[in-house]
Amino acid sequence: MARVLCVLYPDPVDGYPPKYARDDIPTITGYANGQTAPTPKGPLGFKPGDLVGCVSGELGLRAYLEKNGHELIVTSDKDGPDSEFEKHLPDAEIVISQPFWPAYLTAERIAKAKKLKLVVTAGIGSDHTDLEAAARAHITVAEVTGSNSISVAEHVVMMILSLVRNYLPSHKIAVEGGWNIADCVERSYDVEGMHFGTIAAGRIGLAVLRRLKPFGLHLHYTDPHRLAPEVEKELDLTFHPDAESLVKAVDIVNLQMPLYPSTEHFFNEAMLAKMKRGAYLINTARGKLVERDAIVRALESGHLAGYAGDVWFPQPAPADHPWRTMPWNGMTPHISGTSLSAQARYAAGTLEILESWFDGTPIRDEYLIVDSGVLAGTGATSYKLT
Repeated sequence: MARVLCVLYPDPVDGYPPKYARDDIPTITGYANGQTAPTPKGPLGFKPGDLVGCVSGELGLRAYLEKNGHELIVTSDKDGPDSEFEKHLPDAEIVISQPFWPAYLTAERIAKAKKLKLVVTAGIGSDHTDLEAAARAHITVAEVTGSNSISVAEHVVMMILSLVRNYLPSHKIAVEGGWNIADCVERSYDVEGMHFGTIAAGRIGLAVLRRLKPFGLHLHYTDPHRLAPEVEKELDLTFHPDAESLVKAVDIVNLQMPLYPSTEHFFNEAMLAKMKRGAYLINTARGKLVERDAIVRALESGHLAGYAGDVWFPQPAPADHPWRTMPWNGMTPHISGTSLSAQARYAAGTLEILESWFDGTPIRDEYLIVDSGVLAGTGATSYKLT
């Protein structure tokens, strides 16, 4: 019998379950890179389209786990020494959490978790776990790679259009009963003809480039692994050897790079100064990729025309976080990868990982981040231990 500790975000304020806007969602069986969507052997413990990413949703895991004699503990109380997470961590064999509401598994917490054998990210991104400490402890770390990549890519496109077309202030004027057209359009531009660049062109970055191609932008990218010549030709891409070259050339910068110690605060005062005056910055990767107060100053000075981010540090962000009130921001809570459509896939993927673990069969290579004391699978190409 295993104790499974699952950390999920709180239920809707008005209670669970919500009244859903739609009766169903499209079925997605595979991704653009040829990877299949999650294929658990057993039945799902939820209907696709249900809100399963919150505490009461439980990722639909309770029936499966309890049927097989395991204990499931689900909580949203994850921070501080007196939290439910801290209380149950020493006896947990498996910890599951999400990038949107991460249970930060620091080296100190891992040291306390003597029984911990498996850490699962329900979604994409395992940087809330100290991967080096997990490797030293021979803890397996896995995530549901690919499950919400398109969800995030769509969110990026939405943020770009919202900033460049000045949508959010214009919507606010409409809601408040105004008709101030000049005020709406004095910061509104077309994206057609602009130069867009993504820093990292993996699953999400490449998906963003593909979705922006029909808008008539000039597309740029930089990545340690250059895309195939046929992809560059198809999308008419300009490759840059480094981020510095890219940010000087484009009007919109998109961050999709992973977070590890060498990329923390990669976008600092000096890097922002290299961007064009009036450029836009989009960040759905990780909040610590940018220097918090440098972003505020760049917006206040007018050097940046807008910043849209879906990621913060820490998460959840405190109520007085300056990104909530800085000018020309398009901030959202970390929601890009947890649409109801995405939840169906990452919950199914979490079930698939658990089935493999308890059956003693290999976890999909693309789901592995750390295994047998080393980076493995997707982790070997996406992360660094130092």
